[in-house]
Amino acid sequence: MNRDGSSESLWQAVGEDYQSTNMWVPGKVYDVLIVGGGITGLTTALLLQEQGQQCILAEAHNLGFGTTGGTTAHLNTMLDTPYNTVVSDFGEEGARLLGEGCRQAIRLVEDLSNRYQIDARFSYRPGYLLANGEAEEKELQDIIDGTRQAGVAVQETPTAPAPLPYTKVALFADQAQVHPTQYIYGLAKAFESLGGVVLQHAVAGNRSQKEDYFETETSVGPVLARQVVYATHIPPGINVLHFRCAPYRSYALACTLKSGNYPDALIYDLKEPYHYIRTQEWNGKQYLVAGGFDNKTGHGENQAFAFTQLEAFVRELYDVDEIVYRWSSQYFNSADGLPYIGQMPGDADGVYCATGFSGNGITLGSLSGIVLRDILLGKETPFEALFKPSRVKPVAGFMEFVKENADVVSQFVGKRFAYEQLEALAGLAPGEGRLADWEGKKVAIYKDEAGKVYALDPVCPHAGCVVDWNNAETSWDCPCHGSRFAPNGALLTGPARKGLEPLLQEDFEGD
Repeated sequence: MNRDGSSESLWQAVGEDYQSTNMWVPGKVYDVLIVGGGITGLTTALLLQEQGQQCILAEAHNLGFGTTGGTTAHLNTMLDTPYNTVVSDFGEEGARLLGEGCRQAIRLVEDLSNRYQIDARFSYRPGYLLANGEAEEKELQDIIDGTRQAGVAVQETPTAPAPLPYTKVALFADQAQVHPTQYIYGLAKAFESLGGVVLQHAVAGNRSQKEDYFETETSVGPVLARQVVYATHIPPGINVLHFRCAPYRSYALACTLKSGNYPDALIYDLKEPYHYIRTQEWNGKQYLVAGGFDNKTGHGENQAFAFTQLEAFVRELYDVDEIVYRWSSQYFNSADGLPYIGQMPGDADGVYCATGFSGNGITLGSLSGIVLRDILLGKETPFEALFKPSRVKPVAGFMEFVKENADVVSQFVGKRFAYEQLEALAGLAPGEGRLADWEGKKVAIYKDEAGKVYALDPVCPHAGCVVDWNNAETSWDCPCHGSRFAPNGALLTGPARKGLEPLLQEDFEGD
C-alpha cells in the first residue's frame, strides 16, 4: 500500500492496494460524491449508503494514502484539546456534547467492525495520562476537573503500566485502538457490497454547479452528484478554513521488545513535546507503537531528527529488540480546538467538509461520518451547531491576500534553467534536496539516487508560500497550509490542486 511519504508505516503491510469491484457509470447523477478515501470519507460513504443514498467515493491515490495510513490509530474520549479548555470556550454543554460524540464514534467503530466482520483488531484499552512534577500535576488536575464536567469517565489512580516517571496519574476507561488500514479496507468492502462505487487514482479538480447537481472534474472524467463532501483532511482550493487550520507533522515508530512485556494500555505524558505508547498485534507478532515530537509542517531544517529523538526516548524505557518501522504523518489543528464539520463556509449549499481533527483523526473522522450523514439526510443533530465550520469569522483582507499570492505564484512562469546555469547549485548528495538562491529568487533543487537533478519553482501553487525540504519523508512541504509535493514536484496532498512548476529546460544526469 502506497502512502504520502517515503517512510513505511506499520499499517502499510496489508498486501496489495484495495481493489475496487463496482463500476462507475459516467453521466449518472449520484446522490453524494465523497472526495477522499481515508477514515472520514469511507465512514461517511458507508453510513450514507446504508440509508439508501447512491454514493461514489473518489480518492486521488489509493485508499489510506493520506493520514489514515500514517496514524497511530488511537480511539479516545480524551482529546488533544482538554475538556477544561472546551468548557471555557464552548460551555459545559458543549463539552458534554463533545464527550458524547467521542463515545458514539468509538461505539461506531466497534459496531461496524462486528457487523461487517472486519478483522481490524478493534479492542478496548484503558488510557493513562501521566504527570510528573508540581506544574504537570496542576495541569492534570485541571484536565480531570474539566473531564468530569463534560461527563466523561476519569479517575485518579496510584499507578500506571509504564516505565515513565510520574507523580500523578489519570485513568480514562473505555479508550480503544484499531488497525486503521484493515478497518478502512473493510469499510470500503461493506460500502461496495451495498452498491457504492470507489474510484481510486481519481484526482478531483474544479467543480461547477448545474441545475440540480454538481459536476466535479476528476482525472478519470466528470463525476455528477447532488451533494459533495470533501473528506480530504483539509479542503482543496483556497477557503477560509485554510487560515484557521495549522498543519503539523507527527512522528511514530513500531518496534519489538526483547522482554516480550508489552503494555496493555494507551499511555500518554504531559511533556512538551509529548509522547505516547501502545501495543499493536498483527500477523501473530506484537509491536510497541510510540509517537510524539510533533512539529509544524515545513518548519525546521532537520525533521529526521525527530525520529532520532523518538528512538532514544523508547530505548531509554524499554530493552528494544528491533526498530521495524518509522513513519510520520500530517494533521491539522483548528483555531479553537474543535473540528469543523458541516457546510463548507463560503461555498454553495450542498458542499460539505470535515477538518481540524488535531491528533484525534480516527475518533473525529468517525464522528464526522455520523454528523455528515445526519446533515445530508436533513436530520436534526445537536452536533451541527457545535462543529459548524461557519463559526469561523471571515479573515480580514482575505480576497486581497488571495490576489497578492496569485501574483507570487507566477514569478517563475516562462523561466527555464539550462544545466550550465544549475551546475553551481546542484552540489547535492544523492537523495538530498534544498532551497538555493538564483539571481535573488529561491529555487527548489533535488538530486535523486541516480544523480538526476530536479529544479522547481518553490512557490506552492495553493496560496503562494515557499515550500521547504522534509528530509524525514523526502518531500517538499508547504509551511502555511500543509500541501506536500514529491521530490520531482508532483502533488502528494492538498489543499494545492497541482504540483510545483519545473524549471529545467531538459533532464540533467549528474556525475
